[in-house]
Amino acid sequence: MIGGAAIAQVQNAVSPDEARAIAKDAFIYAYPMLFNYKTLYQQAVDPTSKSYVGGFGRFRNYSQPYGPENREIVTPNNDTPYSWAWLDLRREPWVLTVPEVPDNRYYVFQWVDLFTYNFAYIGSRTTGNGAGHYLLAGPDWKGETPRGIDQVLRPETDIVLALGRTALNGPGDVKNVQAVQKGYKLTPLSAFEHTAPPPAVPRPDFPKWDEAKATSIDFIAYLNFLLTFTQPPAPSETELLERFAKIGIAPGKPFNAAALPAGTRAAIEGGVADGKAALADAVNHTTSSFDIFGTREALKGDYMKRAVAAAMGIYGNTKEEAVYVGTRLDGDHQQLVGSQPYVIHFDKTDLPPAKFFWSMTMYDLPARHLVPNPISRYSIGDRTQGLKYNADGSLDIYVQHTSPGAAKEANWLPAPQGPYTVIMRIYGPGQAVFDGGWKFPEPKKG
Repeated sequence: MIGGAAIAQVQNAVSPDEARAIAKDAFIYAYPMLFNYKTLYQQAVDPTSKSYVGGFGRFRNYSQPYGPENREIVTPNNDTPYSWAWLDLRREPWVLTVPEVPDNRYYVFQWVDLFTYNFAYIGSRTTGNGAGHYLLAGPDWKGETPRGIDQVLRPETDIVLALGRTALNGPGDVKNVQAVQKGYKLTPLSAFEHTAPPPAVPRPDFPKWDEAKATSIDFIAYLNFLLTFTQPPAPSETELLERFAKIGIAPGKPFNAAALPAGTRAAIEGGVADGKAALADAVNHTTSSFDIFGTREALKGDYMKRAVAAAMGIYGNTKEEAVYVGTRLDGDHQQLVGSQPYVIHFDKTDLPPAKFFWSMTMYDLPARHLVPNPISRYSIGDRTQGLKYNADGSLDIYVQHTSPGAAKEANWLPAPQGPYTVIMRIYGPGQAVFDGGWKFPEPKKG
């Protein structure tokens, strides 16, 4: 807990107005880290969680498409079943082994650090579909590249997430996906080289995830814990963290909001509320994933973009891997609702430009989860069986709550009765997506 001297330091070092401004910025900075920690805690720390993967250094593969019952993360996809694993790199590096994957099957491993930066990729786009061994080494590792390693990946945090995706071509393809996933292996470097492992490292005292606390003034306690795995800090954040320290933010520092002076506590709480409001506004004005996911270098210190990415769909891909576009508004700038039928039309020359494949997924609002429906269809795309193109090669997708009729049902994307958003994923996007030559069409009232 914060002692009397520390309380006085916080009280004397910053005015209430400054404390509020700092807290707003710090909450936005911390937001993606907090919800990354939520996933970490549920998957790698809490064995009572239904999403528990078995601890660190283990894969949990999913081969069935996601459905409405899966609510662990917002805006999930059901095109590419996930393979989840968390690595603690403090003791030693780990090796990811991937099998040879058939050329006609897309797969990818997205590597995410504690900041939620996508720091590396392995898969069809970047390394091909051949077999390989990839070393994940923490910031403090100073060894030489071992024999048999194809590439060394170096994150800036001690704990990282491996998020694999393997393309699934419908329910009948599940066994083929499972066969590929069985070839994904994680091995400590010492076991890979058949040498003695280094000494064990202490197990961290992971704070229990409590979303109400994590999104209140107590976000500082969670952030201080997470910062212990991010040392040394990035040079670009030295001054930022010095500013944050004025309200008690520092790696490993205990935090007790109740012990703060009432004025300071109220100011920080006000800053958290300001941060939430600013984030909500930014989310409402974001319709594309082009620039909100990526490396630290790509995001260029824009912490609001990083927070928006976590709020709208944490663990989204970097744009070169996949682009997410869509809308919650129709052509009249009104909220999409399932009780109103819509048509999304693509001319033959304006079909989504995708090297691998594309799909559109339906999510309810405000929860951003998949929507139950009578035909169990949660997304539609170029791999949807029975999809019907028009005689001129154009394509119409019918988006509504009730069936558009037997003749159109093959192209029906079921919606909830109330508000929703539609998100398109383009895997291996073409240049037209980036330069503005292709745009997601506005839904027209049917």
